[in-house]
Amino acid sequence: MKTQKSPYQPNMPEVTRRDLLTRCASGVLLFTSGSAFAERLHTKPGAFAEELTRTIAVEEGPFYPYHKLPLDTDNDLLIINDSITPAVGDVTHLSGRILDTKGEPIRNATVEIWQVDHNAVYLAERSAQVSGFDGNFQGFGRFLTGSKGEYCFRTIKPVPYRGRPAPHIHFKVSVKGRRVWTTQLFIKGHAGNLRDGVYNRISDAKSRESVSVDFMPSKDSNIGELDARFDIILGSDRLNT
Repeated sequence: MKTQKSPYQPNMPEVTRRDLLTRCASGVLLFTSGSAFAERLHTKPGAFAEELTRTIAVEEGPFYPYHKLPLDTDNDLLIINDSITPAVGDVTHLSGRILDTKGEPIRNATVEIWQVDHNAVYLAERSAQVSGFDGNFQGFGRFLTGSKGEYCFRTIKPVPYRGRPAPHIHFKVSVKGRRVWTTQLFIKGHAGNLRDGVYNRISDAKSRESVSVDFMPSKDSNIGELDARFDIILGSDRLNT
């Protein structure tokens, strides 16, 4: 089991896979009650008979690590295998649910995320010729959703990089019988969003809202960790059989 305790950050508590799963489950309970959950899904309380607003699909981009997948592909991107040195960055607990347009959870969906490290380098870009990347950042993670459609990751708050002024996290969702679906999560209200070509190609305000997420101080942390909640609403884009 992966654990983390760094001599360079002595106030950071140990985190185990069980801790992450427990935190994920807590987040699901928090957002599955009454009007708070309905508001989060951009609909009215008790209106699950109506279709929920689908999350807009956004291009995959060129940096999925097809040829550089790490040996460790779990949902804790801050620690690689049994290392004791965590990645640098604003620790973020990223969670949500994968749902259909009726609000029903989609279980056994594979959720993958990838993003640049604190120094703005993707895992796919790392090589002997590239310097300055954070070798302690996993850069990529996977999670298989449970019965409530829940997923969770421990990662860092994304940062901008040359050519992309809007910090973002890439998502890929794979469900048996459906086309592979991709999007990008953006930080709500970030100054770089409106200067970002990908973000600006999302012209509809509701579509932008569907991929814009608040990064808020975690109430459960005394070391400045963040929480980000991103519920993904998928349509019925099934493969022809």
